[in-house]
Amino acid sequence: MESSATTCDYSRNVTFFYNLVGKKISAEWATRDFLVIGLGLTVCVIVVLANLLVMVAISKNHRFHFPIYYLLGNMAAADLFAGIAYGYLMLHTGPWTSTLSKKQWYIRGALIDISLTASVANLLAVAVERHQTIITMQLHSNMTKRRVVLLIVCIWAVSVVMGLVPSTLWNCECDLDDCSTVAPLYSRRFLIFWAVFNLLTFLIMAAMYTRIFVYVRYETWNASRHTTEMRHQQTVVNLMKTISMVLGAFVICWMPGLVTLLLDGLLGEASHANAYEKFCLVIAECNSLVNPIIYSLRDDEMRQTFKWILCCLCGRGGERQRERSPAENDSPPPEETVGCVGKFEDQLVCMETTNEEARWTMPGL
Repeated sequence: MESSATTCDYSRNVTFFYNLVGKKISAEWATRDFLVIGLGLTVCVIVVLANLLVMVAISKNHRFHFPIYYLLGNMAAADLFAGIAYGYLMLHTGPWTSTLSKKQWYIRGALIDISLTASVANLLAVAVERHQTIITMQLHSNMTKRRVVLLIVCIWAVSVVMGLVPSTLWNCECDLDDCSTVAPLYSRRFLIFWAVFNLLTFLIMAAMYTRIFVYVRYETWNASRHTTEMRHQQTVVNLMKTISMVLGAFVICWMPGLVTLLLDGLLGEASHANAYEKFCLVIAECNSLVNPIIYSLRDDEMRQTFKWILCCLCGRGGERQRERSPAENDSPPPEETVGCVGKFEDQLVCMETTNEEARWTMPGL
């Protein structure tokens, strides 16, 4: 006789799966629930506004109109999406969980999956772009805008597909013994696949950045005798440091959650993943707020653009409104159209002249 554990019965509700794996759903609202949801929604609003500010800054400042910044802007879009996803989660958690239909529950999980996949794919795209560009000791790649747009579209397409896999193809509704304790409708085998895939991606990116740093360090040492080349090398190094900080923050924030999912997939209830699941989720949510802070601390140009945007929003129309916007300052003064123009001691705008055209390479992050 076939076991009931392998019988497909799509009439089972969300509460059934939670009871099956022993995950408790709060029956009544407690003070802790209000605090968690209130704090969570506050952080979500800050995450959305902060990453929207990054996207507007990249759009407004012509000095950021290069492939690497478009990818960083898309990463900000992924973080903004994560803020929306966490907001949806906050409004469908606690005692509300028992009222969710399976479709609503799958949407809640899919939004988180899409945001993580988009962030990982963006980081991988940035790593490939930096590897291709810096190995040739350029500040910006020659990738056309059309290719960048196509790459961004592919990133989101893959992210959406990965987000829809658990609800359409890979869940435990037909195999109850395979149900996860962290996400009761998800298949434990899917969690293993997803966690291992992301962890391997982290290792690949770490290896690529290590190779880039070794190469840049060697080239910087060789160029130390030439002041102009040394300054250009330093700009490349500063950009790499900022991107590596973004990657490091992402790994630190998401690693506990991915390890938790991996343990849950491998051990099931024996992993006791529910005991620290919410803690890992809070750390992961904080990652979406980290990148705008890194940009502000590391990049003078980005910080000045943030200030200009905020001043415009605050309606300070006097002297500040009459100042030229960052987007209007991307052309050098007439008397300084050759060589390198010093903006600050640590920030230069260099002009590279070819036989056909002159191309400006903008200061790194």
